[in-house]
Amino acid sequence: MKPPTCSSIYLLFVLIPTVISHNYSDALKKSILFFEGQRSGYLPREQRMTWRRDSALNDGQNLNADLVGGYYDAGDNVKFHFPMAFSATMLAWSAVDFGSYMSPADLRENLVALRWGTDYLLKTVSHLRNLIFVHVGEVEKDHQCWQRPEDMGTPRTAYAVETQYPASDLAGEITAAFAAASIAFKRYDPSYAQRLLKNALTTFKYANSHRGSYTNNTLVKLAVCPFYCSVNGYGDELLWGAAWLRRATSKASYIKYLVDNRHSLGADFNYYEFGWDNKVGGVNVLVAKEAFEKNVPEIAPYRDTAEQMMCAYFPETAGPHMTYTPGGLLYKPGSNILQNTVALSFLLLTYAGYLSKSSQQLHCGSVKIHPESLRHLAKRQVDYILGDNPMKMSYMIGYGNHYPRKIHHRGASSPSIATHPKAIKCLEGWNIFASPKPDPNILVGAVVGGSNVDDKFVGGRKNASETEPTTYINAPFVGLLAYFNANKKINPSGLFESLDAFGGFEFFEGLVEWLRPGFDSAVNGVPLSLRGAVSGTGRRREACVFAWIERRLAC
Repeated sequence: MKPPTCSSIYLLFVLIPTVISHNYSDALKKSILFFEGQRSGYLPREQRMTWRRDSALNDGQNLNADLVGGYYDAGDNVKFHFPMAFSATMLAWSAVDFGSYMSPADLRENLVALRWGTDYLLKTVSHLRNLIFVHVGEVEKDHQCWQRPEDMGTPRTAYAVETQYPASDLAGEITAAFAAASIAFKRYDPSYAQRLLKNALTTFKYANSHRGSYTNNTLVKLAVCPFYCSVNGYGDELLWGAAWLRRATSKASYIKYLVDNRHSLGADFNYYEFGWDNKVGGVNVLVAKEAFEKNVPEIAPYRDTAEQMMCAYFPETAGPHMTYTPGGLLYKPGSNILQNTVALSFLLLTYAGYLSKSSQQLHCGSVKIHPESLRHLAKRQVDYILGDNPMKMSYMIGYGNHYPRKIHHRGASSPSIATHPKAIKCLEGWNIFASPKPDPNILVGAVVGGSNVDDKFVGGRKNASETEPTTYINAPFVGLLAYFNANKKINPSGLFESLDAFGGFEFFEGLVEWLRPGFDSAVNGVPLSLRGAVSGTGRRREACVFAWIERRLAC
């Protein structure tokens, strides 16, 4: 019998049901609550993260503008509008595609978090005839201090690009945020939705007519890079904005734009990526929805490219592949690992929905993969983050009992104003940073950077790549959690349709021989051999085999 390959082992780990049961409802609520801990500006009376207070109340003054509000993107006190806009887009996409799986209360809180972001983004384009605002705060000076946002003594310089110059990537992402949010709010606040759509149209007009990257501007580049440089260029954001405008308006002109500009703006380049800088993977998946549901032949190449990306998640298919850690985490190198994992998992789950609604499967050469396999793989990533990993660590703060207690976050690590009214000075804060004590404030729901390529997690405030949370990790995580909260049960039927293409039960038997001699086990107290399970039929056979594998992995 042919021994299992390494890719087969990875396939098993990422597809089979996980052993730990998770409270997705609790995780969903907390993932949304996290955004309250990142708020800047005047906090509302309804603020639930009560250790936070008002901060940065003079933002924009140096440019005679009101830039109070919005979100701090991560563990520092700077507001970067590029990743903030992406976070808003993903909160909106979570509401648009997965809002039906949320309770009315959870959907309301998600829209509140979204609106906090879009209200601020409206300010960033409020002077669009002359300026587009790109960033608030001086990064190097901010990073020289360890201060809670309420005490900031560092300069709050606002930066802008004059609109005679390009900022297509930033403006394209803001366009996407407005257009996606207009769909999310259409049912609940039509006038606000219309305002967002109107601003999306004007912002896209600027983005498309003045093509170029916002970080090509020398002053902005010095302020933003190397933190949020637009490394991938601006073409993907133009396509991204156009794709969301198409979905928001149904206008044929955006289909024409997507078709005419597909190649020149790079829709078939670097399409295995998705995140705050690279939107290509998201563009292809988003446009594929229409290719599936409305059978628009002109945009079929977007679906074809999205399908190539989806096939790359499965190691037994031909062509390039995604990388997994030994513990089954979808891994792409970067300063913050889980930002890639969550964003790519969101696309996987979204595409599975588009396949299911059109009664189709994923075609990877001669291999056909059922949408349920995509969902299982996405669920495996979610469960890994929530604690089903070799470290048995929840990478969501406040979820479960074992999560990082010293994270790279100024507000969480510093005593609140309620317990320490005296301002904490710039250099004084580094004593807090170096303290071995756990954070006095729990940044509930924050998903931190997570483990490394070997599934190891060292932790500590000094290890920012592992312990710093960001808004653009949590935003797509909301959609993932919403779906799995409403769809907790594993349905193995689709998996077996897919796994048969990889060798079926012969693959499992070979794997078992590789793992441990002897097949006998017990499921629910009934003696069972794998060969006996294999000889069964229908759902009983499938359930038995999965139960057997699950027990073996738990040994």
